[in-house]
Amino acid sequence: MQDGSEPRKHTIAVLVENKFGVLSRVAGLFSARGYNIESLSVGETLDPTVSRMTLVVRGDDFIIEQVIKQLHKLIDVIKVTDLTEETHVERELVLMKVNATPSDRAEVLRTADIFRARVVDVTPVAFTIEATGDEEKIEALIELLRPFGIQELVRTGKVAIARGSKNRVRKEEKTREERVKKAPEVTQDPRIVGFAD
Repeated sequence: MQDGSEPRKHTIAVLVENKFGVLSRVAGLFSARGYNIESLSVGETLDPTVSRMTLVVRGDDFIIEQVIKQLHKLIDVIKVTDLTEETHVERELVLMKVNATPSDRAEVLRTADIFRARVVDVTPVAFTIEATGDEEKIEALIELLRPFGIQELVRTGKVAIARGSKNRVRKEEKTREERVKKAPEVTQDPRIVGFAD
């Protein structure tokens, strides 16, 4: 039974094993239920065997809850978090190629400067502008630059991380030699071949 909530954007973070085919299985869960993924960003974490997906999907709470339950059942999925329910920081990157005629160049630069955007490439007729920020900031910048003529636009999609430190601090792994120095009496026994963490 549905709870009657209105469809809204959900930002979902999924930690998965860094293997081929995982992305298509995760995306397939959403498409099977008729929901479009509005944006998707994937990249390695501190551990190269683990990737983090950040998905933005529009749907009601009931359907999203069902999809999250199904994601948990996938063998390659390690953890799923609906960041919509938590305080989080989110950012998006956009690259725009904007017309820059001699009469408009100063105004385009002023607009980019107001939004703390950077010009990363210049040609006689265009500027390529890079900007990062939340969705509202990116949309506002696009709308202000649209009258000058945007030739091309590329957006990364949203990446997000929960605020604060709910998890324990991850320490750097010690090498075997460092562990042996710390506990020499244990390592004298020839039958011991490894350490249990």
